[in-house]
Amino acid sequence: MDRRPIGVFDSGLGGLTAVRELSRLLPGEEIIYFGDTGRVPYGSRSRETITKYARQDVAFLRTFDLKAIVIACGTVSTTALEVLAAENPIPVLGVVAPAAEEAAALTRNGKIGLIGTQASIRTGAYERQIARLAPDAAVSALACPLFVPLVENGRFRPGDKVAEMVAAEYLTPLKEAGVDTLVLGCTHYPLLSAVIGDFMGSGVKLVNTGAACARQVARQMEADGTLAGADGPGVRRYFVSDSVDDFSRLASIFLGEDVAGEVAQVDITIY
Repeated sequence: MDRRPIGVFDSGLGGLTAVRELSRLLPGEEIIYFGDTGRVPYGSRSRETITKYARQDVAFLRTFDLKAIVIACGTVSTTALEVLAAENPIPVLGVVAPAAEEAAALTRNGKIGLIGTQASIRTGAYERQIARLAPDAAVSALACPLFVPLVENGRFRPGDKVAEMVAAEYLTPLKEAGVDTLVLGCTHYPLLSAVIGDFMGSGVKLVNTGAACARQVARQMEADGTLAGADGPGVRRYFVSDSVDDFSRLASIFLGEDVAGEVAQVDITIY
């Protein structure tokens, strides 16, 4: 039994897809979330800048006595996971491996689509993981840089003409390629699942990277014997590097619960 909290971070709102699933799977765990909303998006930055930002995010989270850190960010997971894991004495888990495993298990025709930020696609990390698990699979990868700002501005619901137009422009090549599985390689993208799913059609399975990561975290903690074992619901605390009000409004909509009183702003640049 380990009652220390789990730390989760992302460049903005997207990591809440992991928090939501962690809360569902492990309701007794305390979760501390940091969203770097002041510097979102990470996906267009250089490897050096992404690594610098990720180190600062981890340094802030490590001011709490954590038992694990979840990188709920596809860009950081593909770019800086190995560095962060080597620099910290507690488990540091990313979204790439669990999402690749789910995609390899789900595909039936061996045609897998992958969408992510420019930085994630540039690394080829998802493709390498999928190739290891399903050597015969063909992966079609596309960067979708406008998806993150759409989500961060609340433009992710079906019927939003801008979101639907951008999705159609990005996803048409994948639809024409006949993929039957699509990895949402950025944790912001699951908020667009309804828009993406409507365009791709019911025959295409969507892999939610944040949820896949949360399931792996739950399995690992159970195997390691580090679950909190608490009787009641765990505390959820949220920190951001920019406007508390903007984050609270969107986070409450996505999580289905009011988080206004649980969000604080921090100056991430001092870490």
